[in-house]
Amino acid sequence: MCSEILLLLHITLFIWRSCARCIPEQEVGLFLLLPYLCLRIMTMKKTVRVGSIECGSKDLFLISGPCVIEDEKIMMATAEKLKEVSERLKIKVIYKSSFLKDNRSSLKYYDGPGLEKGMKILAKVKEQFGFPLLTDIHESYQAAIAGEVCDVLQIPAYLCMQSSLIVAAAKTGKVVNIKHGQFLAPDNMKHPLNKCIEAGNDQVILTERGYVFGYNDLIVDPRSFYHLNNLGYPVVFDITHCVRKYGIPSSDAKGGMREFLPVLSRAGVASGVDGVFIETHPEPSKALCDAASQLCVYDLEEFLKPLIEIHNLVRKYEEVPVGNV
Repeated sequence: MCSEILLLLHITLFIWRSCARCIPEQEVGLFLLLPYLCLRIMTMKKTVRVGSIECGSKDLFLISGPCVIEDEKIMMATAEKLKEVSERLKIKVIYKSSFLKDNRSSLKYYDGPGLEKGMKILAKVKEQFGFPLLTDIHESYQAAIAGEVCDVLQIPAYLCMQSSLIVAAAKTGKVVNIKHGQFLAPDNMKHPLNKCIEAGNDQVILTERGYVFGYNDLIVDPRSFYHLNNLGYPVVFDITHCVRKYGIPSSDAKGGMREFLPVLSRAGVASGVDGVFIETHPEPSKALCDAASQLCVYDLEEFLKPLIEIHNLVRKYEEVPVGNV
């Protein structure tokens, strides 16, 4: 960044020496702002379009839905309530659910309906409610199939450094949401981001979901949002996954710390994210995955109200980050 600033100053000085006499006195101040204006343009965050949603714009957006695709009745009931909340609070929603949860801690646990059946159910949600769709992929061959139905392909946190998976997702032309690996420093997310760009796709969202230190707990460091924002792409905060307790089945109430959802969500939004990721379910205690951490979809509206207010306040006063000058 320092070298870029110096280059801009040199260019400005050269132009000044070349044509200073031609610049009216009253416009000299504007001319001297040229390096600053150029720098702001260089450091502006990219916006990424998902359906009608401009991710990275001034408006907060929501990624929400059941953790894993369950029966059609539950999927539709969740979508219906999300539609209602979206219209009342004027917040745009990307509907999220996984056709496969491939990192369950036991083979005995439900891991989803599979790719083919899952896509059929998600397609019905899209047709009936008009939501853009997000689902995660785990193997390269799944990208093209999921991309026929979904608007956003998500790279799971554990797999964020898998080059072949990122390239396969990128080549679909769909938006790619890369989850921040629990093991990776936030500024090192530039590596999976650059892989996606080098594969020909710069439509990328970056999602924070907490760090694990080997003691079955996840930590959210607000500095992470600063680092991720400085990469220049829309940043999302995955709130519900941050309260999971590793090593405890999600069907056990002790497998999640839902009481921390309000404080974590408000701190994250105040740190300057563009969107929030909240898994929801009509009856979380009966959910087939992440039962201990999902939010009841009927509580979502009241949960979102302070987040939208905080987001709007942050947007009112924020400045474009300029990195390490």
